[in-house]
Amino acid sequence: MSDLSILGIPIANPVIVGSGLLTDQERNIRKLLETGAGAVVTKTIHPSPPVGLDERILRLPVGMLNSTTYSKRSVGHWLGVLRSFANDGLPVIASIHADTPAELAVLARQVQTTGCRALELGISCLNEESGLPDDNPDRVYSYTSEVRSGTSVPISVKLAIGEGLEDRVRAAIAGGADAITVSDTISGAAVAPESGELELGGVYGYSGPGIKPLVLAAIWRLRSRRFTIPIMGSGGIASGRDVADYLQVGANVTQVYTALHTDMYTTLDRIVTETARITGTPQEALA
Repeated sequence: MSDLSILGIPIANPVIVGSGLLTDQERNIRKLLETGAGAVVTKTIHPSPPVGLDERILRLPVGMLNSTTYSKRSVGHWLGVLRSFANDGLPVIASIHADTPAELAVLARQVQTTGCRALELGISCLNEESGLPDDNPDRVYSYTSEVRSGTSVPISVKLAIGEGLEDRVRAAIAGGADAITVSDTISGAAVAPESGELELGGVYGYSGPGIKPLVLAAIWRLRSRRFTIPIMGSGGIASGRDVADYLQVGANVTQVYTALHTDMYTTLDRIVTETARITGTPQEALA
């Protein structure tokens, strides 16, 4: 039995499935856990998700663009699902966001009533108009501290790499975060050769192998500057070697997502198996 844990949740290995379209259904989450994921983060739950958006993904030669936002399933639906996970003792982290810190605090309290064991605050979303992360230290502190003041479950704040990351991490810590997730998607675009217009109609979230060196550097810098908060490293993980690289630069655990859009369960099983072979036990990997 592994001694590895994150956000107070004992996990069998450091491979966590990150939030996204693939974690929007209860059956998918359960099967991902059965396949070997150490834990799963739900698609982001929002009390008033936008309607009428053309939510799509675009596969690129390296990575993926996506114009998706939040789960369209109601809060009530998710509360029932999370209660079922909690009753079964499953390692599920609820990703949540809302339009204001006060609304997010209300949602966090609702989620806590289900017995859900941890939260990830998905607050570093891309602004729909500018295509840039809607983030700054004051905003990070406001959301984090508001949630922390009304809930006792452990919290990870999901942050995008880029300018001011260290200040945003300090703000998350000051607000009461128990961990951070680095990184959310970064701004990306692709041009349609036929029309010359931007694919998906704008600038959206880029994820995949191209982001990995950037996130590794960001985590390494955080650790070299004596940040000790637990880190979930995320970006471009497609193999056990990728997981080991993240652990080596200072991540406590990792999140995989984009690679799972191809042969989801087979790919996850391969990454978990490779991770075990390369790192040995999770304890050894994190020593």
